[in-house]
Amino acid sequence: MNRRRLLVALPCIAVASSGWGQHQKLEAWSAWKAAYLTEVGRVIDDGNNQISHSEGQAYGLLLAQAFGDREAFSHIEAWTQNTLAVRPDGLMAWKWQGNEADLKNATDGDLLRAWALLRATRDSGWHEQKGKAAQISRGLVDNCLAPDPRAPTELVLKPASHMTATDQSVVVNPSYYMSRALIELGEAFGQVDLLRTAAHGEQLLRAPEALRDWIDVTPSGIQAATDLSGAFGWDALRIPLYLFWSGRHDHPALRAASTRFASAILAEHVATVTAPSGKLIAQSDAAGFRAVADLAAGSSPAQPRPSQGYYADTLALLAQIAWREGI
Repeated sequence: MNRRRLLVALPCIAVASSGWGQHQKLEAWSAWKAAYLTEVGRVIDDGNNQISHSEGQAYGLLLAQAFGDREAFSHIEAWTQNTLAVRPDGLMAWKWQGNEADLKNATDGDLLRAWALLRATRDSGWHEQKGKAAQISRGLVDNCLAPDPRAPTELVLKPASHMTATDQSVVVNPSYYMSRALIELGEAFGQVDLLRTAAHGEQLLRAPEALRDWIDVTPSGIQAATDLSGAFGWDALRIPLYLFWSGRHDHPALRAASTRFASAILAEHVATVTAPSGKLIAQSDAAGFRAVADLAAGSSPAQPRPSQGYYADTLALLAQIAWREGI
């Protein structure tokens, strides 16, 4: 499921050292809502034919909780519950387009929604969400984990419940690993398999071959996934965001990603897509991509500059939260 449009050369959050004050925080959040959130709680991906997807709804929930916006959180969750959360296993349909839901799930959207709901109950005291995160966590364990063909006693994260996993091949999207979310959900609900998946995922990400959008895990090692992006691109650039947010500042994938980002040739740009060889394919000066590159380098993230597209603007805000919570 390719949810990224190729863009080339695009023209309670940050710590005090970033110089981003309360007024700027609220302005950035208000701008994001005005651009991408409808009155009924639907998050719009303007770079992907105006669709809504489980990832966007989960990101919206995380942002609303972090900004203390209970009304926005309630609207986003209500639309999500009524429109996408229609599967019997507690997981979401991954896409809504043309008033129709694609009932296949995307594991990252479910993982991040469960985490946002846990945070809302545990950290914000919004107890009307109680119980949902536990149900989603069970759905993830029952449907979205598979044995690693290299080490069958270990578990890897399938990108979707319908994806085939055998003892010879499991397709994995490395950017779906958000260790902190897996660990906190596992601890909150006694789901040991989520804890095991988080630990094994951090080991998987140590392999240079794993720094891609999609990989195929086989008994002989990590390979490029057939007919899927093998670049360090629109999906994989989130790997350092999640590792930093999880406090894994010394993880080698951060250094490797920082090297990739730094291969841009235009001033004030970062590389957003690079081939496995390291060859530059796309670069951008959008604040969201620069913010993630800053985290990979261990630096305070670039401040948001709205109106650079759903994905970049969302990453810009998430990076500010990651900086505050991950240091």
